[in-house]
Amino acid sequence: MSQVGIIFRPQRAPEQLRAVAEAADAAGVDELWLWEDCFDEGGISSAAAALAWTERLHVGIGVLPVPLRNVALAAMEIAALARMFPGRVQVGVGHGVLDWMGQVGARATSPMTLLREYVTALQALLTGETVTCAGEYVTLRDVKLGWPPDPKPALHVGAVRPKTVALAGELADGLVLTGGNPIDDLVKARAGFDGAWGSRPGRGRVTAYLMCTPDPDGEQRYRAEMQHWQLDPDDDAGAYGDAAAIAATVRRWADAGADAVVLQPTAHEDPARFARYVGEQVRPLV
Repeated sequence: MSQVGIIFRPQRAPEQLRAVAEAADAAGVDELWLWEDCFDEGGISSAAAALAWTERLHVGIGVLPVPLRNVALAAMEIAALARMFPGRVQVGVGHGVLDWMGQVGARATSPMTLLREYVTALQALLTGETVTCAGEYVTLRDVKLGWPPDPKPALHVGAVRPKTVALAGELADGLVLTGGNPIDDLVKARAGFDGAWGSRPGRGRVTAYLMCTPDPDGEQRYRAEMQHWQLDPDDDAGAYGDAAAIAATVRRWADAGADAVVLQPTAHEDPARFARYVGEQVRPLV
């Protein structure tokens, strides 16, 4: 059965996060996912607070933009979270929005090279290895975490395009597919991710963000939300309507290859109410 999560959008004030995390925890939502969008809220600090305020809720960061963070620092932060809240942390990394990276002087000439070097080094650090490397972007000399996590938290890569999807399957533990993509993109990403996974043991996880507008007027608000993001409202990229209709859409995405479906509210939803609705009304029907 697919995991069902929600997103706390960083465009909301940080002081609203506690009510949302506590509502999700109490209502039975499986996962709460946070974004590190420039220049709103830090993913690590927000995740630490959400984990401390809750008892069972899993918290994901999807994603940390790798040009912004030295890989050793990222490993230290992730390891600390994983040791303090074992089994409840998942972290995604990705290219970041290239224009934002340019604003802070961190835009890479070759984002794919950076991401490959970064994920390779980060996975090794989180497994407790001593890492020495001299890449185009990532340089480490005899770096080893003092407190490596045990078990190592899952490391995901945020991706849409085929090359990044393949990198996720080759090097990461999972793939995060961002919201606004139709279900056909999920099917293609699942196939590309699994193909790149190859003979590695187990099965990698695919997490899909799904735009969601509940209540009887949900379709109208869904179409407005898609237009806001300059996406085609006729794409099969969201869930709307009553709880049964939303749950049916979640099941359909799970059948298409999503191991976790994370529902993304509009900016107009009350986020704590949304958390309770998903946990109490949608989750039991999935």
